[in-house]
Amino acid sequence: MMLTRSARPILRPFVKTLWAVDQLASASAPPCACAPLGARERVLPTGMMHLAIRLSNPLELYDDIHDGNKRELGYAVIGGARSTYYVRDVSEPGVSVGAELLPGDSELFFGVPANELADRHTPLEDLWGQVAVEIRSRLVASNSLEERLNLFEELLINRVPRIHAIHPAVAHALEKFTLTTDVREVVKQTGYSHRRFIELFRRSVGLPPKLYCRVIRFQSVLSRSSMKTSAKIDIALDAGYSDQPHFNRQFREFAGVTPGEYEELAPSAPNHVPILQRIK
Repeated sequence: MMLTRSARPILRPFVKTLWAVDQLASASAPPCACAPLGARERVLPTGMMHLAIRLSNPLELYDDIHDGNKRELGYAVIGGARSTYYVRDVSEPGVSVGAELLPGDSELFFGVPANELADRHTPLEDLWGQVAVEIRSRLVASNSLEERLNLFEELLINRVPRIHAIHPAVAHALEKFTLTTDVREVVKQTGYSHRRFIELFRRSVGLPPKLYCRVIRFQSVLSRSSMKTSAKIDIALDAGYSDQPHFNRQFREFAGVTPGEYEELAPSAPNHVPILQRIK
């Protein structure tokens, strides 16, 4: 069972999406053929930061798809903006709530620049202290997905700063990058030097502007196309990829698989790609 929704107006400058998942409620259902017990998955980059609080089992990651040792990250975790996928254990059903945060909010919510959290997972307790433990305890005591999501949203609202202080140059760039990937022209419009603008952008978003644009372009292809590789290639060309090899190369960079392999794996959620287990 999964519940997702947009945030209330007071949170919309900060939060793109809120979600709550309870896989234990459907644990008696037949397991998915592409995600058997003991499975792991690739989680693809979105250009955003994520805050997740797990109410059952902790987040466990692998360094790569062949790694035999899991690393436990804890129950409340900040996922920084990423430049490539990471490998997550999905061997047990779980219960969790979370939020996808918009660029520019790292310092507002967590007190540190986004680039310090990029390409890594950080325990929420490291930044919020005992408050993170108390928040999780209240969520664990909730009785339904809707109740958990409402409580989680209220907890986030209580931490919203009075002023949304994203740098104007970064706000301008984020708006322009929905229409163009010409970073040099956008920098020129801000009036800042290229070096200074990159510093400001990475501090707010976590990734440098060119890499951020590449991730967003990759995501636009995933969100607009069907599973058919041929359809993705047509949309990729429209999105600005120069040719099929260019698209294939960047797709593999971000997803760890080719478009054809992605199609065969048929992930139920676009950014969560199952990793098939080899039978020895």
